[in-house]
Amino acid sequence: MQLLLTLDTLPPSQLIPDELYMLEIDRLLQPGGYWVYSRPPVNWKSAYNISNQGTRDMQDNQLAMDDMSNKLRWTKVSEEGTISVWRKPSCHLHCDQEANAKLLGLPPLCTGEDPDSAWYANISMCMACIPRAEPFNGCAGGAMEKWPKRLVAVPPRIASGEMKWLSIQRYKHDTLIWEKRVNFYLTYLKYLSNGTYRNVMDTSAGFGGFAAAMSKHPVWVMNVVPANTTENTLGVIYERGLIGTYTDWCEAFSTYPRTYDLIHGNEIFSSHIHKCGIIDILVEMDRILRPGGAVIVRDIGDIVLKVKKDADRLQWNSRVVDTENGPLDPEKLLIVDNSLPLPGS
Repeated sequence: MQLLLTLDTLPPSQLIPDELYMLEIDRLLQPGGYWVYSRPPVNWKSAYNISNQGTRDMQDNQLAMDDMSNKLRWTKVSEEGTISVWRKPSCHLHCDQEANAKLLGLPPLCTGEDPDSAWYANISMCMACIPRAEPFNGCAGGAMEKWPKRLVAVPPRIASGEMKWLSIQRYKHDTLIWEKRVNFYLTYLKYLSNGTYRNVMDTSAGFGGFAAAMSKHPVWVMNVVPANTTENTLGVIYERGLIGTYTDWCEAFSTYPRTYDLIHGNEIFSSHIHKCGIIDILVEMDRILRPGGAVIVRDIGDIVLKVKKDADRLQWNSRVVDTENGPLDPEKLLIVDNSLPLPGS
């Protein structure tokens, strides 16, 4: 998913040569992505005496790291001072046959596992191969566009057909829908374009269409993919050049309190109501929302009315309004603007 990973030092509990750490980095990196690593054991010779036992340990770790990077077919792009830069290959043609992988001394190939699955998943002692894509000469989806074209271009994993349940037409349609919706949100949040809302969260990000449409405003968006979704879209979000993560909205979200200026929730309550209460999710939103922050809840009308009732219990300043499709649309919006005074105050 990532195009660039940086790391100051390896955790003591997972030092090379146990290989697990570098296998996990390989899983995370996009095809052709870079890994930047600094501090010992990189270039241990520049600052240490080889007679020192600690230095000999760093030398061994350095050699083991280089050996593992060779097995993964990473290319060392640069090594200077205490910084080394490796690049992951764009293709894993040797993954076509596991027998060939064994001959090359590679770790065993992951079988029957989704490499994108990372919620409560153990790190496996196997290598996740880059998927083949015939239209792109065996490479995974082809090259990605440069920013900002990358934001609206069809992500490689969709273009290559890797995500068989997601068509190019559906992806483009979703992008257009969110352009229309975000433009309509300006009707109620007039300060969206002047920097009042800087830190934004989309609690059910889908393909990242909301964040892409918000890119014309001075904001950054954390795209959250619910862990219980049947359509894992986090890879699409990263290939658009956006940032994202997984969470279970019936659990606490790993962030500082009072972090976000604006929280957007599309069908987040209807998708979780069978597992936890509306008030549970609202209280967690209240914890991470800045004082005076805003919320947009988009859902089926009866769900929105239930959310409104609990929002009143939290003393949020909220109102139920129609969507951009008018009063006949079964979906409704709950607009929360806590910067305004409560009714009657």
